Amino acid sequence: MRIIRFEEKESKKVVLAAVTEGGKIYSLPYASFIDVVNVATTKSVQPLELINEIILDTLPLNYSLEKLNLLVPIEAPEVWAAGVTYQKSKEARNHEATNGKLDATTFYDKVYDAERPEIFFKSTKERTIGPNSQLYLRSDSNWQIPEPELGLVLDGKGDILGYTIGNDMSCRDIEGENPLYLPQAKVWARSCSIGPAILLAESVEDPYNFDIMCKIYRNEELVVEGSASTSQLKRKFEELAGFLKRDNIVFPGTVLLTGTCIVPPNDFTLNDGDQIEIEISGIGKLTNLVKSQVVQIVR
Repeated sequence: MRIIRFEEKESKKVVLAAVTEGGKIYSLPYASFIDVVNVATTKSVQPLELINEIILDTLPLNYSLEKLNLLVPIEAPEVWAAGVTYQKSKEARNHEATNGKLDATTFYDKVYDAERPEIFFKSTKERTIGPNSQLYLRSDSNWQIPEPELGLVLDGKGDILGYTIGNDMSCRDIEGENPLYLPQAKVWARSCSIGPAILLAESVEDPYNFDIMCKIYRNEELVVEGSASTSQLKRKFEELAGFLKRDNIVFPGTVLLTGTCIVPPNDFTLNDGDQIEIEISGIGKLTNLVKSQVVQIVR
């Protein structure tokens, strides 16, 4: 069972809905996924059981999922990310830090093998976008890439409620220049996208069996393609969530991105107009257009 949010074309009303394995869409009488979780907790049932009760005597919506104006499936108050959780990511970070001299041992090697994972702050709901919205390039970077990742949707205790897709945009030149520049290499307006859905944790038999695919198109031509599996992950999801909640406040609906294993070639950087497609089995496809425009935050 997947959870989505979409905007109705005519009324502009935001609708929370459930999508069955058969592709049928059912409206839910709640404003957010966390509302579903809270009601399920009150009734001492799992969210999946609550949703099945709701849709049992309900007719599905006469909508096609492909034609919906999908929004972020959850307005995450915070998005965090884990780094160097895959061998491929460690190799890419080493390339940035050593100018291609991979024979040197770096702090990326150390964190890959360390007990404590790398976890960093990535985004807020104001900086995060959903499917088919525009990601922005950072104006002071010349080497930027997407990072396709499986995202964990957490409750206030740090437990995993579901899974989504995340794009942790990254400036390889800024991080490579100095690791202390990591916040600037990772955090700027519209540097993170999540969606198109939340796959309920109860619906997943083996979370280490997700297939991840990424395609980047330029002028409608495929220029980068890669695939990976969460079976290649160095760490367990509960381990990453456990370190995030250690001596910390985890707000309900927080998303934790779990790292990438798909890295474009070292001579590749995103350009204005590129289209990024990230697909994870069972969750869907997250598509975003890249723009060089700088967004202005209204306070």
